[in-house]
Amino acid sequence: MASPKPFELVAGHVALDLVNTLDNRFSETGPEELLASYDDLLGFAWQSGLLTAHQAKKLKCLNASEAERTKVLHKVKELREALAAIAYAQLDGNNLSASALVTLEDYFKQASFHRHLTVEQHRPVWSWRGLDSQVVAPVWLLAQAAVDFLLSEGSLQLRCCASETCRWLFLDASKNQTRRWCDMKVCGNRMKARRFYARKAE
Repeated sequence: MASPKPFELVAGHVALDLVNTLDNRFSETGPEELLASYDDLLGFAWQSGLLTAHQAKKLKCLNASEAERTKVLHKVKELREALAAIAYAQLDGNNLSASALVTLEDYFKQASFHRHLTVEQHRPVWSWRGLDSQVVAPVWLLAQAAVDFLLSEGSLQLRCCASETCRWLFLDASKNQTRRWCDMKVCGNRMKARRFYARKAE
């Protein structure tokens, strides 16, 4: 399946890449929504490795109404904003939102009903039911990913882009924990240019 538009997956974890699908969320001119349609959502899930190309194609071809697809997209955005509220509160040293935690827990509980234990190579593993037959499946996968991240040791490496209008989330896996930008080619160079022109103006 070809993605409707490629996503910049620079965060190091799908849960953080999900938060970043609301681009420039702190800009004065307002954020840009990158998940504008259910097809965008499928493209994101496929590009992130949550769905195979075959699974994404089957979900796209399901006999589901536009209203059902829109409802799923709304759920993903609600999940995303709950995760964003928790992540930015952690970064800013603020109290975690109780309502965001409840939202995240509710979606995780809904997702857990669709997992079951199977055996692979003589070991029990979690598997999903209905990944390619339920239009809501991307919500389950993203809810699971969100909770897995927040409860992991990796969450201690949570950082955000130094650009005040961007603040994309990412894991800082650099040797000295000094990564400042979501993407040096984008925000890093942009800020360098601003400083250069500011010095010239002075």
